[in-house]
Amino acid sequence: MNPPPGYQAPGLFATTLDKVVGLARSKSIWPLPFATSCCGIEFMATMGAHYDLGRFGSERLSFSPRQADLLMVMGTIAKKMAPVVQQVYEQMAEPRWVLAVGACASSGGIFDTYSVLQGIDRVVPVDVYVPGCPPRPEQIIEGFMKIQELVENEPLRRRYSPEYKELLTRYGIIKS
Repeated sequence: MNPPPGYQAPGLFATTLDKVVGLARSKSIWPLPFATSCCGIEFMATMGAHYDLGRFGSERLSFSPRQADLLMVMGTIAKKMAPVVQQVYEQMAEPRWVLAVGACASSGGIFDTYSVLQGIDRVVPVDVYVPGCPPRPEQIIEGFMKIQELVENEPLRRRYSPEYKELLTRYGIIKS
């Protein structure tokens, strides 16, 4: 792990608060798995001993939205479940991120029917998409690493920007 850019001297290291907080957040993400089908089985393999997502600072899965940073939506989401996904997202504390795992969560997959939501980005903003049907554990880890990169480089004040508030208003998460 490389330290964030800053001034270095023997026994001294100085950098910005944004960089330190970003580094700490990126190495301690608590994911909330929202698994509904075969992608959930691949996620279970990702958490197993062979792949071990815990190596990336996510040993503790959170099944309470109030204690989670990352919502991992895996599998087919029926339109009746869309309000539940949005409610779980709204209950998460800021800052929060979303990872759409698999073709079904990203775009509805092969289920182009009246009852299947054609991508969770219709109800919550998605930060990273992981393709595949179902995606291999390596792909899920790569998507997680993209989230870590995003978290590490995100400025502290981005969540208070007008652009972010407008995004949440578009999704109906913040009422204008």
